[in-house]
Amino acid sequence: MAYKERNEEKEFVEKLIRLNRVSKAIKGGRKMSFSALMVVGDGKGRVGYGFGKANDVTEAIRKSVEKAKSNMITVPLKNTTIPHEILGNYKSASVLLKPAAPGTGIIAGGPVRAVMEAVGIHDVLSKSLGSKNSMNIVKGVFNGLDNLFSAKKVAEGRGKNLEEFWG
Repeated sequence: MAYKERNEEKEFVEKLIRLNRVSKAIKGGRKMSFSALMVVGDGKGRVGYGFGKANDVTEAIRKSVEKAKSNMITVPLKNTTIPHEILGNYKSASVLLKPAAPGTGIIAGGPVRAVMEAVGIHDVLSKSLGSKNSMNIVKGVFNGLDNLFSAKKVAEGRGKNLEEFWG
């Protein structure tokens, strides 16, 4: 049973985006606690993020991984990149994602890079605009990834097959 659990854990790529120590003033002094923002993906088009808080670092990370696994989305991929350009927004954070030619790599900042590596995208161009808050940037990336169209779905929606759709 334990061997099966280890294999299950290895199928996901876990990326720690932000670990934050927060303190609260109480009668006896300061009480420290931790919050963790994690991204979990299978490297094949499924990805999720989670935010966990606890008095211990490992517990905060464990909680965030659990939440990330329960909030996974499926991203349409076109070989090693995204199918089209998209702008993801969350509050004041905007993230521009552009498909790139094979071999370009992930041209992205910290939080965006972590999400792209977890989802399995190897070639993408990105630009974070507005907010520098890593939580809002991650939510903006997920908004963009969630709004991506796959060519198959667009063709089906128009009542055509892929050959007719591309011309």
